[in-house]
Amino acid sequence: MTNRPPTLSVIVPCYNIESYVPETVTSLVNNERDDFEFIFVEDRSTKDKTYEALLTLTKRLKNSRVIRHEQNGGLATARNTGIDASEARYLTFLDGDDWLAPGYLADLVDAIERFDVDFVRTDHVQVTGIERTVHRAPEGRRHTPLDPRTSILPVDDTTMVDYPYAWAGIYHRRLLDKGMLRFHDGLKTAEDRPWIWDLHRRADSYAVASLRGVFYRRGVASSLTQIGDVRQLDFFRSFDLVLAELADDPEVGKLRKKALRNYCVVIAHQLLSRGRFERSIAAKLKQMAAEALGRMSEDELEEALVGMGEERVYMLRRIRGGMKGVAA
Repeated sequence: MTNRPPTLSVIVPCYNIESYVPETVTSLVNNERDDFEFIFVEDRSTKDKTYEALLTLTKRLKNSRVIRHEQNGGLATARNTGIDASEARYLTFLDGDDWLAPGYLADLVDAIERFDVDFVRTDHVQVTGIERTVHRAPEGRRHTPLDPRTSILPVDDTTMVDYPYAWAGIYHRRLLDKGMLRFHDGLKTAEDRPWIWDLHRRADSYAVASLRGVFYRRGVASSLTQIGDVRQLDFFRSFDLVLAELADDPEVGKLRKKALRNYCVVIAHQLLSRGRFERSIAAKLKQMAAEALGRMSEDELEEALVGMGEERVYMLRRIRGGMKGVAA
């Protein structure tokens, strides 16, 4: 063995996912290489023995280690712990309840080295029970270096900032040196939103590769998207961070319109599915939604809601109040 740093660091945050650890670790065993390192961050699980399972199962995985938080910090903080511990030229992420196809990590490394870009994004396979669905990254230009800013707009179409999954890609360490790649500590949900906006605004180059080797498990009982508690409301902080960081952008006029539309779409989604929240949290959701919508000017909001659909427009109008004549 040489003392050269690894080629790839794989960062795996884990929280209350004991039953999925065997499949996750096995998929990494089927991807291991001598120049890959695997960093598991156990975020102080409360409902099972995730930590003990990791200690046992990762004995099969070369160049792996388990870091345990002293207290739960959330997904953003767990990923940052992994980033801080990593030593490789490239970094990628895998959530602890997801898994990879054999050989996928080698394909990722090959892609970023071939295109010589700051980062590469990929497609993924969504798994719901026994159903599997391919989700394509929303960029038609494939296998060629691109300017990341050119994949933010248009406002009214799905673009790469609407595809924020950190685990669907690979990232060069030089992004860290430029002040990118870390997540906002403490964000409990929507932690990928400010992160993906920052990458597309500030990185120099990226590419999209038609790789489909990451399997994203939906409907997991312990997943925050399935749990109606106050942590879900962190999406307000997340989008407020996006808007704050856009303020100094030379193209803030255009990009703010896109961010506001994204914000409204997510607010509407949460309001329309608020039945999963306890009554007090649903009330807080409505209050925070009204405040967020109230911070947008009438013209901004009117433009953001055009074409969004009658049900969502009606919901947002009613929450904010005083909006008339907005086209659905």
